[in-house]
Amino acid sequence: MPVILDARTATDHFPGIGRYVVSLASALARVTAEINLMLLHDPSAPSMRLTLPDLPRIHCPVSPFSIRQQWSVPSHLRRAKATLYHSPYYLMPYWPGVPTVFTCYDFIPLIYPEYFTASQRLIYRTTHILAINTARVTLAISEATKRDLVRFFGVDPQRIVVTPLAADPHLIPEPPDRVDFVQRKYSLPERYVLYLGSNKPHKNLARLVQAWQISNLKSQTPALRAGASVSNLKLVIAGHWDNRYLEAKRFVEEQGLQEQVVFAGPVAEADLPALYSGASLFVFPSLYEGFGLPVIEAMACGAPVVCSNTSSLPEAAGDAALLVDPLDANALAEAIIRALANDELRHALREKGLAQAAKFSWEQTARETHKAYELARSCGAAYNHRQENAR
Repeated sequence: MPVILDARTATDHFPGIGRYVVSLASALARVTAEINLMLLHDPSAPSMRLTLPDLPRIHCPVSPFSIRQQWSVPSHLRRAKATLYHSPYYLMPYWPGVPTVFTCYDFIPLIYPEYFTASQRLIYRTTHILAINTARVTLAISEATKRDLVRFFGVDPQRIVVTPLAADPHLIPEPPDRVDFVQRKYSLPERYVLYLGSNKPHKNLARLVQAWQISNLKSQTPALRAGASVSNLKLVIAGHWDNRYLEAKRFVEEQGLQEQVVFAGPVAEADLPALYSGASLFVFPSLYEGFGLPVIEAMACGAPVVCSNTSSLPEAAGDAALLVDPLDANALAEAIIRALANDELRHALREKGLAQAAKFSWEQTARETHKAYELARSCGAAYNHRQENAR
């Protein structure tokens, strides 16, 4: 009997969730042959840079934002005789009629409410309560997310299964000629320190640029000039850019740092390995992450990493990165200088990073997800038995 994975979020409108859906579906198909996996698919949705695996599909031309999904999706599940429904997004049918699994990533609107309106926070909290109450089992992408589920919503820890994310298999160290090609394609400097991600406020980019300015100034002192100068490197900020959040660009303009900081914009999926591989250092100063996948991706490509010591990032990084307080621009600058000044340290971080990234795989995520499916079905059977006895 089929398990239905809702793939309607596998579009570029949901870059992180879309990547999760594609990677999980592909891994489930590879390692769990006993599952009759089907994808709930919206053929009218915009195409995605990533490609869904070739699995049976149920066409459901209803957006996750539409109220119509509350009756349309359950109808599709009944016709398919589904035994389980997996939603990777909190906007979902809240009475699906079958045992349900829901994936939860992070709680930014609750931890940083100042970035959201009161109505946004209310909708976010209400829909999460509905999703959590609908699900027999909730998947958390890190132990930090699991703790937050218990903290904010009082979820029974036994109903939470942690299924960490992983780097895509194509993210591996690239040869110099491929790195050179990508550097020319995006007009990147020969030597650079890299940030890759969005520019949402919790990503802390204004403080990253401030730390870069401090590191440039400090590296000019006689004691550091020989080994730690960053004057011949540039900071490259790459990834999707939202023009609502211009703090980092404003800081660059106000401080006259245009020659030191490059805003590269979005990067094609095929070019990510070379972008990571070419970085002298990868810096990820986010205030909060549900998992911190760019840290693992950078490590998988052999880039030494400096990242925050908050939320899930110590789980992802292990002992393979320099961890710093993301609220302290001076500490961030010192970590950047320390890494750039010490070839042996960068080499050690590269080796540790490759080993750390190898600890995470989508195959293992798929196996843990399969266990969650079995748990949800057994919980559903127990629930149905109680309902029958009540009647």
